[in-house]
Amino acid sequence: MYSFNSRIRYSELDETGHLRLESLLDYFQDCSTFHSEDIGLGVDYLREKHLVWVMSSWQIVAQRYPKLGETVLVGTMPYDFKGFIGYRNFLMTDGEGNRLACANTIWSLLDTETGRPVKPPADMMERYGLGPKLDMDYAPRRIRLPEDLTEGEAVQIREHHLDTNHHVNNGQFVRIAMDCLGRKCKVRQLRAEYKKQVMLGDVLVPYTASVEDGKWVIVLKDKEGTLCCIMELTGSDFQS
Repeated sequence: MYSFNSRIRYSELDETGHLRLESLLDYFQDCSTFHSEDIGLGVDYLREKHLVWVMSSWQIVAQRYPKLGETVLVGTMPYDFKGFIGYRNFLMTDGEGNRLACANTIWSLLDTETGRPVKPPADMMERYGLGPKLDMDYAPRRIRLPEDLTEGEAVQIREHHLDTNHHVNNGQFVRIAMDCLGRKCKVRQLRAEYKKQVMLGDVLVPYTASVEDGKWVIVLKDKEGTLCCIMELTGSDFQS
């Protein structure tokens, strides 16, 4: 498993002094980026090959959110490739090696010139290699859409929402969803399905629903009503 060491920063904390969910996601996303860069499959390689990895879904399970100054080890490893789809695990542990959080992700490789999915080149698959599938409780990829949804305030996409691929970054979708929920919660599991890329100037309209005690679904649509992202948050201590 590819890994790097880090220390929890003040800028990554929520108001309780623990790592934010969005910051945890950033650690995992950065880890996969570092992995790709270090084996020569990073941003420049993908740009030259006219390729991009697009996130299809996240499942993050947090057992404990670390506090300010804690040392952590963040790791990642692909465990399967099927056609144009790649599967990747993530793991964060504390200084004693105890599991803090883990994740499962599904990615699609696209040709940026045609917009169509393509199978990874042989050299890419060889350099990544495959590791063992992480021991965790894997949730279904699909999130059920609730029937009764409450519409929230629209959000216009600005430059700070974008990444180097010029579309809304995965972590920014989570930030938008958390903000529109309007509640404080210690999230124990995040599930997210990404349906459509969102660009600068687009407008996202959030819809929320409480599907059971401690579980919320947030649906983000564009102004035409096309589904862009579905998110399910499971946690405790929800407050208005």
